[in-house]
Amino acid sequence: MTASWLTRSGAAGQPAERRPLTRLTVVSLAGHVVFELGAGVGMPLASVIGPYGAAGFWTLVTGGVLAASARDESADKLLAAANGFGIAAISAHLLGWPTRRTRTGLPWLSDCEGLGPELMPFYNPILYFSGATGLLAILRENRTARWYLPMAMLGLVPGLIAFQHWEHRRLRRQAQARPAWWNRRLQRVAPAP
Repeated sequence: MTASWLTRSGAAGQPAERRPLTRLTVVSLAGHVVFELGAGVGMPLASVIGPYGAAGFWTLVTGGVLAASARDESADKLLAAANGFGIAAISAHLLGWPTRRTRTGLPWLSDCEGLGPELMPFYNPILYFSGATGLLAILRENRTARWYLPMAMLGLVPGLIAFQHWEHRRLRRQAQARPAWWNRRLQRVAPAP
């Protein structure tokens, strides 16, 4: 049994099942953003355009990728880039924040963006699920796109790490200056320098 958003027909009656992994990737990445907001640490771009603007932006991006995933192969380049960007974002989390190694040798976040160690048992699986589905989507669903498109997205990792830390500092300052429901967890820590 599959969810209706995975099985809806695409353009010209073509089934959207051709790209269920891409859909899972974008939905899990959206879940990652919603998790951060619900936990009280904001979300990407919230320090710049506010929580409602950021939520609107991520809703549009998610909807756009979901709509593109129901199209024919002409969307493969866009979807390969989107899947690659998702992997780059996950990599930036795992490389840019404190980690420990699991028994299998995988990095496991011990804290990230002010979420605290108590939320890492929930946050890490969301990240790994997004990364795994993104990688599988690139290998199985975006076959007409050139391999270098998603690989090029990995070049964004250093910039994404820098952005995550820059925004985290801004969000912490905003939480001290303007406490609200969406930054409540960040209110507990000292303001960023």
